[in-house]
Amino acid sequence: MTTPTHYLFRCASCRTRNRIPADHAGQPGKCGKCGEALKTSELLIQQPVMITDANFEEKVLRSPIPTLMDCWAPWCSACKILGPVIAELASEFKGVFRIGKLNVDANPQTSARFDTRSIPTLLIFDNGQLKDTLVGAMPKPEIISRMRAYL
Repeated sequence: MTTPTHYLFRCASCRTRNRIPADHAGQPGKCGKCGEALKTSELLIQQPVMITDANFEEKVLRSPIPTLMDCWAPWCSACKILGPVIAELASEFKGVFRIGKLNVDANPQTSARFDTRSIPTLLIFDNGQLKDTLVGAMPKPEIISRMRAYL
C-alpha cells in the first residue's frame, strides 16, 4: 500500500470522520464537528493490537479507524501461518486500519459473541459494527481486497 496523504479518523464523541493530513498524525487535533480532542497518536500504531474481552469495546467497537480482528489460538497451525501476514498488514495499513489479535481460548466472551467456531477467523469492523467475516487462512491479496471496501 502506498503512503496516504491523509487519514480518516472518527471522533470518539460524535463519530464524525475527520480528515487528518498524514504529516499531522500523532499531533493533537480537534473534531471539525464537535470540537472534541482527537488522539491521532493511534494513527502511528504499526503492530497488531492485543484484543481481550476487557478491552474489546474500546479497541474495536470505539476504534477511530476500521478494524481487522484476527481470532486465533496458540495451538492452531493455520493461525501460525497467518500470523506473519497479520503483522505485515498492521505495518502496511498503519493509520488506515487497526489490526488486532484475539486469542479465542483466553477470551471466550468475545469469541462466543461473534460465534467464532472455526479459526482463524478474521472479523472486519467499522464504526462499531461487524461488516465482514473471513473464515480460514486466506491469502494476503484476498484479505486486502475485502479490507479495501471499508477504506
